Amino acid sequence: METFDLKDKRVVVVGLGLSGVAACRLLASRGAHVVGTDSKKTVSDDVRALEKEGVRLVLGGHAEAGLETADLVVVSPGVPSFPELVAAEMAKVPIWGEVELAVRAVNASAAAAGRALPRVVAVGGTNGKSTTTSLVGALLEAHGLKTFLGGNLGEPLASHADEAWDVVVLEVSSFQMERVDAFHPQVSILLNVTPDHLDRYPSMEAYAAAKGNAFVLQRSTDVAVVPVRDDVCIAQAKRGRGTIVQFGPGGDLDVTDEAVIDRASGVAYERSKMRLQGGHNALNVAAAIGAVRPFGLTPDTIRSVLASFEGLAHRMALVAEVKGVRYYDDSKGTNVGASVTAVRGVVEPKVVLIAGGRDKGGSYGPLVSALRDKGRAAVVIGEAADVIASAIGDAVPVRRASSMDDAVVLSSELAREGDAVLLSPACSSFDMFRDYKHRGDAFVDAVKNLSSRGVA
Repeated sequence: METFDLKDKRVVVVGLGLSGVAACRLLASRGAHVVGTDSKKTVSDDVRALEKEGVRLVLGGHAEAGLETADLVVVSPGVPSFPELVAAEMAKVPIWGEVELAVRAVNASAAAAGRALPRVVAVGGTNGKSTTTSLVGALLEAHGLKTFLGGNLGEPLASHADEAWDVVVLEVSSFQMERVDAFHPQVSILLNVTPDHLDRYPSMEAYAAAKGNAFVLQRSTDVAVVPVRDDVCIAQAKRGRGTIVQFGPGGDLDVTDEAVIDRASGVAYERSKMRLQGGHNALNVAAAIGAVRPFGLTPDTIRSVLASFEGLAHRMALVAEVKGVRYYDDSKGTNVGASVTAVRGVVEPKVVLIAGGRDKGGSYGPLVSALRDKGRAAVVIGEAADVIASAIGDAVPVRRASSMDDAVVLSSELAREGDAVLLSPACSSFDMFRDYKHRGDAFVDAVKNLSSRGVA
């Protein structure tokens, strides 16, 4: 499997979500004999449609998929290990993630067409990935480069492998970086590493190492962007040979109360003129500016983008103000670190926090500390409600809600004029919702329904 010639190869794709479906279609288009397998028996119409494209489906388990005798196995992010996958590993079957497959396909397509290979920018970290990835993409597009933006954010790259790109900007999760082999980003960012997915990883060290795999094949001509004086992230960057660029207060991309300053050029970008506000976003901006350094953007181009870039839905988005209370949607806050940043980052003096969902195995201690400082009350939902309520104790009043509508109504009763109501769940969404977007949409709808309930 040293080349990307997959014609007549037998390939098994494990996990038939968005990236799995994209991988199946890409492999089938390359002439591979594809088996798509999922532990679920009930699948979407998109998955069923794969059969018309020559993909054999094995549903409700993986025993009949033949992983151990495949030429290649492609594993979707988030799929935990299972006996057949271990057997394939023991049999020395190559096992890739969708990112590895897709980048190889993009490079092969470019080479076959006589085009230069696109440069790859990988954006990792526990928190801030989506905002930073989108900002890097916006900066490079403003510079006139044809830029793919996706990965863990939005579209899988496998769906766009035959298109001509100057740059591929990928949000990469720890799950996606578990199965990489030849993945070589010319720019790799690791924004932070805080406790998350400890239901999946045996330790924080293992979690950090998965994220750090994005640095391993970097060369001295490549760039590794990490937080200043962050020993964990710097250690991961040093697994490769990329030139380390540090962002944050006192770093190569310095962050002060007034500006983000590129110390190499002396150019300062005033924070008051940026659309993205808040200390956490200043760090995201600094990381993004560090990432685009090798592309030669002018300060005017960077300033123009920073003046207009608004950020993303479900990430500290102001939904409405009702009776003097502002309602914020931070449904993307799927771990404790993200929720702590959100609670401490709102401008209002007090917060009613809506939290809960499927627990990820970390400590809620830092969130309780933030609530002691800024919390008015907390409303807990989902499978983790009792765990979070127990952790909060008497730090702030706690109420339990059975639905998002119920949570928003309870929050409106607890909040006072001038407060914020903040959905930042500190948990995954899969107990009650399809994903964080579905959860955020439910929150937005519930806020809009306040007036019909006579609250507004």
